[in-house]
Amino acid sequence: MAQQIYLPGATTVGIVGKDCVALASEKRFAYGYFVISKAARKVFPITRRIGAACAGVVGDMQNLIKETTAVVNLYRIENGREPSVQTVAKLLSWHLFSSRFFPYFTETIVGGLDEGGPHVIVLDPLGSMIEDDYAVVGTGAEIAVGVIENEYSRNLGPDEVYNLAIKAVRSSISRDAGSGNGVDILLYTNDGLVKYETLPP
Repeated sequence: MAQQIYLPGATTVGIVGKDCVALASEKRFAYGYFVISKAARKVFPITRRIGAACAGVVGDMQNLIKETTAVVNLYRIENGREPSVQTVAKLLSWHLFSSRFFPYFTETIVGGLDEGGPHVIVLDPLGSMIEDDYAVVGTGAEIAVGVIENEYSRNLGPDEVYNLAIKAVRSSISRDAGSGNGVDILLYTNDGLVKYETLPP
């Protein structure tokens, strides 16, 4: 009898606004019908102005972010300046591609602000990079992206982007069995990381 493979559920979003970026994800870590944890963290600050949010295997995302953060710290020391959003995404991309024969089971959204303004870049498990105004990954993506598309504008301010990200993830929680148990959110503006919160479902 063939063994059934369960992929972990998740809903993770990244949204660009006017001089702001929100990254959010729910907190459930589930394989199939089994909820392993109700307190998994899937959003991660990397620098004062750049973060990442992931969907997939929590162990893979934790290791990936830990190694990327270490390389970013070396970059800061060697170059004497903060990396751009594109640079952080490229470091993640190189790491993912170098592991392509034993890939990380995670999709990643990198977001933040640099001298070029706000950015959101989505990466697949092999390191492909696509920049967009918003990105949604995970099993609840279809529900969350519909909410964002209905209300999105590039001119949204920090509070509006923050509320839209929460609304999108909560809508997915209500319909996707693999998503649930609250929302973690990062909000970046020109002042840096201004909100890092955990909210109820």
